[in-house]
Amino acid sequence: MHRKIYSLDYVLIFFVLAVSIVGIITIGSTTHINVNGIKGNFLNQILWLISGIFLMLFFTFWDYKKIAKLYIPIYILNILLLVLVLLIGNEDRGVRRWIFGIQPSEFAKIFTIIYLSKLVDKFKEKINNISIVALIAVAVIIPVALIKMQPSLSASMVLLAIFITEMFVGNIGSKYIKIAVIAVIAVIAVVYFDAISSEHRILSLFMSDYQISRIVEYIHSDFSSPDFYQTKNSIWAIGSGQLTGKGLFKGTINQLSYLPDSHNDFIFSVIGEEFGFIGCLIVLIFMFVIISRCINIAINAEDFLGTLIAGGVAGMIAFQTFVNVGVATGLLPNTGMPFPFLSYGGSSMWANMIAIGLVLNVGITRQKNIF
Repeated sequence: MHRKIYSLDYVLIFFVLAVSIVGIITIGSTTHINVNGIKGNFLNQILWLISGIFLMLFFTFWDYKKIAKLYIPIYILNILLLVLVLLIGNEDRGVRRWIFGIQPSEFAKIFTIIYLSKLVDKFKEKINNISIVALIAVAVIIPVALIKMQPSLSASMVLLAIFITEMFVGNIGSKYIKIAVIAVIAVIAVVYFDAISSEHRILSLFMSDYQISRIVEYIHSDFSSPDFYQTKNSIWAIGSGQLTGKGLFKGTINQLSYLPDSHNDFIFSVIGEEFGFIGCLIVLIFMFVIISRCINIAINAEDFLGTLIAGGVAGMIAFQTFVNVGVATGLLPNTGMPFPFLSYGGSSMWANMIAIGLVLNVGITRQKNIF
């Protein structure tokens, strides 16, 4: 145990905790603790971070190979939780995403990394066989469809990003990559032309009305539209922070509550307003270090399974960070994607901490064998 503790990647742990603490401070500003006192979301996030650290340590020292052997029960549990959400989950603003106080779609990301890593590792010699690719794809499509039914487009997109990452790390053939690129370009073109039409016949097949409106408003960039309200104020908040920001608790757009969900999906905007360009840059550098450390551990993993797990986590965190910042700056349509470790949310914090625990697990296994 002493050797394992010595082998931990303390740089990765430091930057994860640093981003999480910045998130807590920013959540304190969004919940106006300078006026209302320390309570509510601010206190909850502190408790979720503390409990998340224990989860991270637990999964750090539980051999990832033993965890991966449970990939079939993990997959069944994932599907069961997602089905239960649709049947008995708590409904809020027209969506069902919570059950027993947790958000299964967040944990589905970790479950997906585990069972996809095991599947790709198990069939690594046949990864370019069309039947194997189809099997792995179906294993992902089922939870993606269940999450989409909640609806939660952002979480389903993360699962697809994990799938792409795992297949890329698994050395999928170039022909499949070319097919995927062509398919993505075709989908973007179809979505664009359907969005600018008046009927939206194609988008209505797999998107809710509010999701379609977000895409339409993104394409037209109509600042006067109510559907563009969050994005417009997010851009103004970031721009008004200029180089160094207005200071903690001094962001007018944030403090006057002109930015809905500022503690969650648009927390990066609050950082931009109160800590400026420098604050945003520091956060992005911290995230770059976290992702880089995950990739480094993946490259130097003891086995292919470890490479897949650490690489999957790196892909998940990178994708969520990219989309969240893209939405906050108006480069992407609003998808409701939380910023890893930074945004408010217990399920998100726990899932991300478990993910880091798995990466650390891969890292200490490598170090143990060096000794």
